[in-house]
Amino acid sequence: MLKYKIDVLETLKESGYNTGKLRKEKLLGENAIQSLRKNEMIGIIALDKICSLLDMQPGNIIKYVEDEQK
Repeated sequence: MLKYKIDVLETLKESGYNTGKLRKEKLLGENAIQSLRKNEMIGIIALDKICSLLDMQPGNIIKYVEDEQK
């Protein structure tokens, strides 16, 4: 399963992108913001946008961990 390596919303905030700015400038949709708040995975388009905003690779943001229930 995929998990976040970083607190994405906090990292965006540190880079000058609070949730109000993300909504106002239509950088991320409401569903993506709510998913990030709940620590749920976002879609590939939102991940692409976050990578662009933070100048990071996807591997800096998410990681694969073995499912413990297997």
